[in-house]
Amino acid sequence: MGLFSFLKKKNDSLPEAPATRLRADEASRLTSEAERERQRDIARATAAKIDAIELAMTTDLFDDLDTGWGSSHRPPAAAAPLAPGADTEPGPLTDQPDAAAMPASAPVVEESAILYANGQADLAEQMLRDSLVELGRGERLPWWMLFDLYQVQGREQAFESIAIDYASHFETSPPAYVERLPRVAPQQAFAGVAPVMRLGAALDAGVAAQLQSLRAPVSAGKPVRLDFGAVRSASLEACAALLAGLQDLRATGQDIELAGADALLAVLRPKLAIGERAGGEAPWLLLLELLQLLDREKDFEETAMDYCVTFEVSPPSFEAPLRGVPAAAPGAIDAGSAPGAAGQRFLLPPVVDGDIAPLLAAIDGYAAQAATTETPVPIAGTADATAASIVLDCSRLARIGFGAANALHGRLRALAADGRQVELRELNHMVAALLRLLNYGDCARLYAHKY
Repeated sequence: MGLFSFLKKKNDSLPEAPATRLRADEASRLTSEAERERQRDIARATAAKIDAIELAMTTDLFDDLDTGWGSSHRPPAAAAPLAPGADTEPGPLTDQPDAAAMPASAPVVEESAILYANGQADLAEQMLRDSLVELGRGERLPWWMLFDLYQVQGREQAFESIAIDYASHFETSPPAYVERLPRVAPQQAFAGVAPVMRLGAALDAGVAAQLQSLRAPVSAGKPVRLDFGAVRSASLEACAALLAGLQDLRATGQDIELAGADALLAVLRPKLAIGERAGGEAPWLLLLELLQLLDREKDFEETAMDYCVTFEVSPPSFEAPLRGVPAAAPGAIDAGSAPGAAGQRFLLPPVVDGDIAPLLAAIDGYAAQAATTETPVPIAGTADATAASIVLDCSRLARIGFGAANALHGRLRALAADGRQVELRELNHMVAALLRLLNYGDCARLYAHKY
């Protein structure tokens, strides 16, 4: 707290301020109990509003760094690092949006989710837009559903239009547009178990060897995921080695996903100062490489200009990152790789609809391998530490058909009945609304991505 402490100090004087403007014959009004109570109510309401704004700002700045694939939630790059010894694991996530923003009963949410699942996106959009007049006054979920609808449809202008209204209405920073579908045809996008590497708290030159180990699956067309959420320091040698490793992976045409990247950005930013060359070019170029992989073109261009001024050289040009490298066989679902390290995920395809028997079989294969290769994890709220988690990564899942959702639900219930912990992470809010309606909570934990 403290971002708005100066406003609170000003607010402390609110009850007394009107007295300086009263005429002499009205002075007695402030002595009445009713007037004093009214003034106290005004002061409390003003303080509560400031607290709400401050809480929203604090959440934006210091929210936990989720380990989801390409999460759109982006804390500021210059956020302060954790204190030594602090817990580096992401905090627990809620299985629904913020309780204060979740409608207790909203038929329009359920109806639009069903329409969208059945391929009627235009009708779903119209229902949600109409609901903003009433439901959208106090509930954020219909806004979030529209944001996700526009992102999976690639409609940036429509997204930006309602983002301005959202920011004005809720007095918060507007969400950023992120392209949520692969740049290849959905039927060619990879689905299945993909390699994951979680970097440690202190990066050194040894990171080069770690990245080299990710080159093995490149030929299979799998995306690779690098998790920087635990990073708290990086030597200059580590910056150079990581830069070379990332450039090498990208040069092969590999699809690279970054998780927890803002933790590494927070480490790099303090190393950079315009006009200061003592630290060399590696931290600057690594920052530019990360911003490029994160598809933050505006931040990239601003940083590139600072780099140009500092070293008096031409900066690298921005290139949109690759998304959705086709698998070796278009449309194939990979379930043949063992998950390996704990935390590995099964990446769902952009569209799950029609006959999903091959997908269900692949999930069964992933679950069987996870049971033998992953470290068992405790299930929240229980003393059971014998079940390995089954994590379905939904960051690229744009839509799931109603029938397919029922079929998937049945398979996940069977896995949960065997004592397995099932999680669906990085859901968009259109899909999350459908899964809540279908009672997925009886067998799995749902994690919608954050705005």
